[in-house]
Amino acid sequence: MLCDDVKRVVYFFLDGSLGDSKKVDLEIHLSNCPDCEVRIRVHRKLRDFVRRRLTPMSAPEHLRLRLSQSLRG
Repeated sequence: MLCDDVKRVVYFFLDGSLGDSKKVDLEIHLSNCPDCEVRIRVHRKLRDFVRRRLTPMSAPEHLRLRLSQSLRG
């Protein structure tokens, strides 16, 4: 795997949706490329920061009722 490949698959890797063989290739590349290892670390910190800042919100009751009714009908 090359550095450009890492740039293309970084989000798949962080989300856990990267295939097993590509994941192994990426991990091998990261062990040999400090620049890409830093890139992954930065993306992971950014993703974690955004997740912490997002407040879970519930849908208003009237919207849930309308949705429930439309699914039944």
